[in-house]
Amino acid sequence: QVQLVESGGGLVQAGGSLRLSCAASGRTFSSYSMGWFRQAPGKEREFVAAITRSGGILYYADSVKGRFTISRDNAKNTVSLQMNSLKPEDTAVYYCAARAIGTIEYKSWGQGTQVTVSS
Repeated sequence: QVQLVESGGGLVQAGGSLRLSCAASGRTFSSYSMGWFRQAPGKEREFVAAITRSGGILYYADSVKGRFTISRDNAKNTVSLQMNSLKPEDTAVYYCAARAIGTIEYKSWGQGTQVTVSS
């Protein structure tokens, strides 16, 4: 499995921007589809965005479409989430996750990074 470490969370005012990064270990990063998920206090974890192994196809939750952008750099073993026009309801712990080729579950998860958006 791949090991994942997120960074870039913090406190930002509504309307502001943050960029989350996720660094992956191992030499097979390009064989994993990658995703970002989030979990707000008292709520279940939810899907935010995903990107295929080559980066050619992107998926977004309706709640972030047009505001968030997922990208990856296979040469640097990183996946990023650019978050613009942040809203208080975006406040959550954000996790990156990896899904191996040929599987349907995200089995590798990072420790999470806190994003807090103040109104």
